[in-house]
Amino acid sequence: MSKLDEFPITKRWPPRHPDRIQLYSLNTPNGVKVSIMLEETGLAYDAHLVDIGKDESHLPEFLSLNPYGKIPAIIDPSGPGGEPLGLFESGAILLYLADKTGTFISDDPALRWETIQWLFFQMAGIGPMFGQLGYFHKFAGKEIADKRPLERYVGQTKRLLKVLDERLAGRDWIMGTDYTIADIATIGTVHNLITFYGARDLVQYDSLSNVPNWLDRALDRPAVQRGLEIPRVA
Repeated sequence: MSKLDEFPITKRWPPRHPDRIQLYSLNTPNGVKVSIMLEETGLAYDAHLVDIGKDESHLPEFLSLNPYGKIPAIIDPSGPGGEPLGLFESGAILLYLADKTGTFISDDPALRWETIQWLFFQMAGIGPMFGQLGYFHKFAGKEIADKRPLERYVGQTKRLLKVLDERLAGRDWIMGTDYTIADIATIGTVHNLITFYGARDLVQYDSLSNVPNWLDRALDRPAVQRGLEIPRVA
């Protein structure tokens, strides 16, 4: 009997390798945070496609792991004390995997908290604000005649990009010379903004001094290239 059998989600998405981390996700800006991290760390994992277009994240099996009904989520069969651990919320998963592997976050307490600060900046600011811009620019919100909501989120997105751009002045990565979970959390959101959302000109992305070069450096990483595609709808 596998340690994972106690998790109802494994009945719908059976593990191919029960000794590996199980990833339940889709290659959305939130989802790719974890797939990039897993690729960067080299941890063995099974990737299970949760098709949010078919509302699979609200199936009872998925909700048993994440009652909020959002991807990504993971189960680590070798969690603390050797016991299986289920986790949701991409930021929490990044912190967990960083601590598990001792990578992509500093051991120095001050630098660790500074990294977490920028991780939260993505989670609380960049992620939701860019998502709202996408809704009003590309999805159902674009049909709303009143353009004030779109204008608000364009303004918020530009403000957040300015903060990120200023942070990256003289730095290769958000934390300087070290590539960390702060970068990993942010890559997919910024990439999605100028590609899938088609908002490059809308937010004057090319007027930024540092973010474009930072994103190019990130996209040059093989693990990032792989992670951006895992898992995707065929």
